[in-house]
Amino acid sequence: MTADPLARSLILPEPDLPPGSTLLDEGRALAKDWQVGPSAFLDHVGERSEAAFKRRCAGENRIMRHGQIGFRDFEKSRRCYHEIWETCDKAGARVDRYGITLDWAMGYPLDMRTGPRGTGMWLESPEQCVALTAAAPVAPHFGDWALGFPAAVTNTCWALAAGSTSIGNLGQLFTFRLPGWDDDVTSVAETVKALGLIAAQPVEVLVHSNLDDGFSATFTDLSSCLGAALIERHIVETLIGGSMAHCYGHHFSEPVARMAFHFALADGATTPGSMVYGNTTAYRGDEAQNYASLAGYLLTDILGQMAMPTGHAINPVPVTENERIPDIDEVVAAQLFADRLIEQAEGLAPLCDVETAKAQAAVILEGAHAFRDAVLKGLEERGYDIACPFELFLALRRIGARQLEKAFGASAPVVVSPVKQELDAMAARRLDVVPDDQRETIRAAGLRALVATSDVHEHGKSLLETMCGDLGVEALDGGVSVDPDNLAATAIASGCDMVCISTYNGVALRYVSEVLDELRQQGVVIPVLIGGRLNQIPDASNTSLPVDVADRIVGLGAEVCRDAADLVPALLRLANARNST
Repeated sequence: MTADPLARSLILPEPDLPPGSTLLDEGRALAKDWQVGPSAFLDHVGERSEAAFKRRCAGENRIMRHGQIGFRDFEKSRRCYHEIWETCDKAGARVDRYGITLDWAMGYPLDMRTGPRGTGMWLESPEQCVALTAAAPVAPHFGDWALGFPAAVTNTCWALAAGSTSIGNLGQLFTFRLPGWDDDVTSVAETVKALGLIAAQPVEVLVHSNLDDGFSATFTDLSSCLGAALIERHIVETLIGGSMAHCYGHHFSEPVARMAFHFALADGATTPGSMVYGNTTAYRGDEAQNYASLAGYLLTDILGQMAMPTGHAINPVPVTENERIPDIDEVVAAQLFADRLIEQAEGLAPLCDVETAKAQAAVILEGAHAFRDAVLKGLEERGYDIACPFELFLALRRIGARQLEKAFGASAPVVVSPVKQELDAMAARRLDVVPDDQRETIRAAGLRALVATSDVHEHGKSLLETMCGDLGVEALDGGVSVDPDNLAATAIASGCDMVCISTYNGVALRYVSEVLDELRQQGVVIPVLIGGRLNQIPDASNTSLPVDVADRIVGLGAEVCRDAADLVPALLRLANARNST
C-alpha cells in the first residue's frame, strides 16, 4: 500500500512539539510590558486603532491610500516618511498609511542580524521604530518580515511600541524561508506567541496577511486562494481571538477576477482589509506605458471600494517599480495620480455594471467554503489537532500549496487563478516566436534544467518551468529561497545540463558568486543562468538605491537573462552541442 503523503506522522514527526495554548499564554503575558504606543496617526485622526479609522472611512465612502516606503538608509526613510505626507498634503491629497519595507534580514533573531543584507530598511531598536513612525501622521504598517519568522516576537514588540496597529505578514509564514534558517518549528512557535501578544492588546490590532505572498501565488484555483484565506481567518479569529486583515492584488491582472475576489473576500469578514496591493506584474514597459497599467488596476480597486467599501487602502505603486526601488518624488507622483483618479472615478461609477464580478464572486465563495471545510476535515481525520493554531500553521506550511490543492481542491479549477493564466500567457508569448525546427532541436536533445530561486519570489521560477515543459525540457525543482551551497550540491547530484536562477532584489551578485564558487570547488562545470532583478546597493552608496550588476555577474562566468525568452538560445546552444555528438 502507498503511504498517505499527508499522514501526521510524516508531516509532524517530532514527538515534543510545543502546545499552541502554552505559546499563546506566553505571548499574552508579554502584553503587560508591550502595548500599542503613542501614534501621530491615531492622534491626528482621533481613533484608537487603524481598524476603527478604516471602519469610519468605509462608512463615509472614503477610500484610504497606501504608500510603500523603506530605503536602506534610516535617515532617508525617516525623511521620506514626512516628505511624502507633507507634499501630498500641500497638494490637497492624502496618504493614510505606509507599508514599512523592512530588510529580509530583520526576520532573524537579534544575534544573527550580522550577515548579508538586501535592499530594505534595517531597524536596530524599538526607539528607531518610534522615531520613524513619529515623523508624520501616517498609519505605520509593519507588513513584511515580522510575523512568520524567528524574530516574530521581537519585531511585533517593536512595531507595537511604534504605535502600529497593523502587523504582518502572516502569509509569509506559509511560504517564505530565510537563507540558512531551517528551524520552522521555532519560526511558527514565535509567530504564535506574537499573535497571542497582538490579540491581548487593549486596542484592536490587525493581523495582516498578503495572500499573494502565501499560498495564493501557487494555487491554480481562485477558490483555493480564498479558501486558504478563510482558514487563516479561522485560526486568527476563532482559535486565537485576533482580527484578520487580508491583502491581495500583486498578480490580479484581469479586472473582473480582481473585483470578484474583492467581493468574495468581503463576505463574512468582520474586520476591515489592510490594502489591495498594486498589480506590479503588469509593469512591463517604460514609465509612460506603465501609467496605463497603474490606471487600470487602480480604477478597478476604486470602483470596487465604491461598490463595496471594506476599508482596504488602494496602493498606487510608482511606475518605476519594475526597474528599481522608486525614489521619494516617484512615490509622491503615484499618490497624486491616485488622488485625481478617485475624483474621475466618481463620474464613471454609474457607467459600470459590477454584477458580472458579483456573480463570479458567488462561484468563488462556494468553492472556497468547500476547500476550507475539506482541508480542516481531512487534517482532523488524519489525527491533526485542528484546535491548536501552532499545529495547524506548521502542518499547512510543511504540506504546501500544491499538495493541499491536489488533496482537497476541486477536480478542476472553479475559477482559474489569474497567476496561472498570466504565467501561461507570458510563456506562450515568448515561445510563439520560436521556429518549429528550433523547438524540435531542443526537444530531441533530452535536456534537464535545474530551476530555482535565490529568494522567496517564485513566479520567475514557475514561468521558466512552464517554458521548459512546453519545449520538452525536463524542469528539475531546485527549490525556492534555496541556499547557494545546497543549490550547487543539487545541481551536481542531479546531473542537470544547466542551472536557471530567478532572483528578485539586491542579492543577485552575491548569490551567483557563491553558487559558482561551490561548483568550481567540486571541479564541476555547469552553465548557470540568472535573471530577474539584477541589482545591488553599492557599499559606498549614499542614496540607498540599488544599481544594475549584470556586467559584474557576467564577469563571474554566469549568463545573464534580461528576459525569460533568453532561456531559448541558451537551450538551443546546449541542444546543438549534444545533438552533434
